[in-house]
Amino acid sequence: MKIIQNISEPALKGCCLSIGNFDGVHIGHQNIIQTARQKADEKHTSLVVATFEPHPVAILHPQFAPERLATLQFKEKLLTENGADYLLLLKSDKNLLSLSARDFAEKILAKGIAPAVVVEGEDFHFGSGRNGNIHTLTYLGSEFGFEVVSIEQQTAKLSIGSAVTVSSTLIRNLLLQGKVADAAVALTRPYRLIGKVIAGRGRGKQLGFPTANLGQLNQLVPAEAVYAGTVEVGDSEESVCQTKSAIPAAFSIGRSATYGPDHPLLIEAHILMDVEDLTDKWMAFDFVQKIRDQQKFVSEKALAEQIVKDCQKAKEILPHPNI
Repeated sequence: MKIIQNISEPALKGCCLSIGNFDGVHIGHQNIIQTARQKADEKHTSLVVATFEPHPVAILHPQFAPERLATLQFKEKLLTENGADYLLLLKSDKNLLSLSARDFAEKILAKGIAPAVVVEGEDFHFGSGRNGNIHTLTYLGSEFGFEVVSIEQQTAKLSIGSAVTVSSTLIRNLLLQGKVADAAVALTRPYRLIGKVIAGRGRGKQLGFPTANLGQLNQLVPAEAVYAGTVEVGDSEESVCQTKSAIPAAFSIGRSATYGPDHPLLIEAHILMDVEDLTDKWMAFDFVQKIRDQQKFVSEKALAEQIVKDCQKAKEILPHPNI
């Protein structure tokens, strides 16, 4: 996939276009992009996915900016897997975000990108104050010379038994409740955190369970709990986006209440099989299932005994020939 940052790029002309934040590239996003791919093939043109960087809310109302579900690098990989040829990065600034729906359709779409067709979800909104919707876009498309295709929102059946409409907001809420298995249903894959491995305090190693810790992240961190999952290891963020080794692990996200209330939040993985030296490596955590909530233990011995149980539970959830 080629990344473009200029709406006047000749390669965009006559394309099939889809615009959105595509945070997480969940099942609804996938349906839109795959439909757009089919439309692009019918018209013998390229598929361009345009996304705002950063999220518009981060510019207009920074205090309410949603936490990312995927890094830009991982988003690029997911969009490529779903058929996109180009990723157009629209720089979110006040000039762009202040355009009315009509001005956006005319200046950015018709006179800038010049697509043949635009494919969007039925809940699509655009323009200053999000005043334009899919019906506005369809009307303006007929005026400015591009076709508009509307795609129904997707639903997913969660563990509660009911089908819910999938959105990035829904997935954030699930993750903040520790419902990583339900989030995986909506995403069609486990939720992934990506970061660089940093040195921890060594307490896991002292207990007999060495861990790999992630440093500061630019993503939403799931609720404090213990989880079963898998990891990918690489020399860069790009490499962990591409590897598919799925190394089984038990994750802990929490402040180690056993060691006192001032303990910092730790995001750590105890890997359940032998791995290479992780110094200066990048790592991706893929969350499969919650094992238990965090709790305070009366002693390090009690904590170690519980970690044994957690690891055994993770092995049951993550069958692997080498554990």
